[in-house]
Amino acid sequence: MSNNCRKAAFNQIGILGKLNNQVSRWELLELNPSLLNAVRLQIESVVEVIPIVILAIFLLIILASTIRIVREYERIVVFRLGRLLGAKGPGVVIVLPGLDRVKKIDLRLLTLDVPKQRIFTKDNVTVDVDAVVYFRVAEAVLAVLKVQDYVLASSLLSQTTLRDVIGQVEFDDLLTKRDELNKRLQVILDEATDPWGIKVTAVAIKDAAIPESMQRAIAKQAEAERERRSRVIMAEGELQAAQKMTEAASFYMKNPSAMRLRELQTWTEIAREKNMIIVTEGGATSLGAVVGLAREAAKGRQYEQRE
Repeated sequence: MSNNCRKAAFNQIGILGKLNNQVSRWELLELNPSLLNAVRLQIESVVEVIPIVILAIFLLIILASTIRIVREYERIVVFRLGRLLGAKGPGVVIVLPGLDRVKKIDLRLLTLDVPKQRIFTKDNVTVDVDAVVYFRVAEAVLAVLKVQDYVLASSLLSQTTLRDVIGQVEFDDLLTKRDELNKRLQVILDEATDPWGIKVTAVAIKDAAIPESMQRAIAKQAEAERERRSRVIMAEGELQAAQKMTEAASFYMKNPSAMRLRELQTWTEIAREKNMIIVTEGGATSLGAVVGLAREAAKGRQYEQRE
């Protein structure tokens, strides 16, 4: 009980001390009215400055949202209260916050990658074709008014047009006439996207992939085509050789001396081998008979020498 009494006494003493301190402060303020006035003036000045600071911050935010800087390759389409004002830029553009709604359009060339499309060509060949489309916005107002998302719309239209065009040609044309197909795709896409304010500058087919079984069939076809061409070339060579031989025979018939010279030239070429003798019939004089007589004469001389 004594401890509790002591704690209560100490608490009362502390409370009395705090009251004495507050009383002393009020006494000081009452004794110094100039100090009280100074404090009041400081509080009033702070209260007056706070609204001004808030108003300045608010004005800066409005000013920042009012001024728009548009780059050289950009345009902004402005709508005021839902009505079109037009395309503005480049440079500094003033818009009214809360009243104007703007849409920024990039005028630079955009690249659109068309994913692979599995297509059946005119001759029923399955092929996977992908392409690249290069386009830009020519009219910013039309790109905003006529279509919700001109990039997505151009992508889907490119896929559909690619399937339609490739499906109307044969596989050989797809491999050999790719430039013509690219030009055809570019013209079709440009005409279709012109109402949207889009200008398609180029279309390029990147790859045309076919199944492995079709690759083997095409390889066999190419091999057969090469074999046919080789046989045709050989036949043309035989025909030309026969024609030349016919012309040569006609010439030799008209000029027997030329035939004799040709025969002697052949003999010269054969004599280089030194392993055989060929006897052929000549024109007026039989070269074979001459050679036979020469052999008989040689044998006779050898027989005489032995005796």
